Order: sequence, then C-alpha cells, then structure tokens
Amino acid sequence: MTKSDFVDRVADNSGLSKKDAGNAVDAVLKTIEDTLRSGDEVSFTGFGKFHVASRGAREGRNPRTGETMQIAATKVPRFTAGSGLKKAIK
Repeated sequence: MTKSDFVDRVADNSGLSKKDAGNAVDAVLKTIEDTLRSGDEVSFTGFGKFHVASRGAREGRNPRTGETMQIAATKVPRFTAGSGLKKAIK
C-alpha cells in the first residue's frame, strides 16, 4: 500500500476529503518523526510503540573485496507491535 492509497482509505473511513485526510496523515507522520528525533517514544495502547534504538559499532565486510571495515554506531527507529494489533493480524 502506498501513501496515496493509505490517504484514500483514511478519507473513506473518516468522511474527510482527500486533501484533509492527506494533511492529517502528514501531520501524524511529522509528529512521530519529531517526537523520535527528540528522544521520546510514541505509544498507542493496543496498537504499538515507536521508539529509537541504538545500534552498536560493528565490523563488516566489503562484498566486492572481502576487506573488513568498521561500521559506525547509529540510532535507528523501531516499532514494536501491541497486543491488539497482533490479535488483529492472527
């Protein structure tokens, strides 16, 4: 499903116009992004939790040359599904 398809479904389910649904989806995504950037987490009870995890530095290999290289530590966004979402999928 693309973002456009998602916006169409939000518009159909909420009764909003496609423009308003697009603005609402953009606002939700931006809010989640800004919250994660600030180091906080976003939890939706029963749905899941968005949070930031630290990925440690590690050694990797260049696939072309086989040469070892150091991969720097980084922060990555993660999503953990809640019980309600897990039940809905089963």
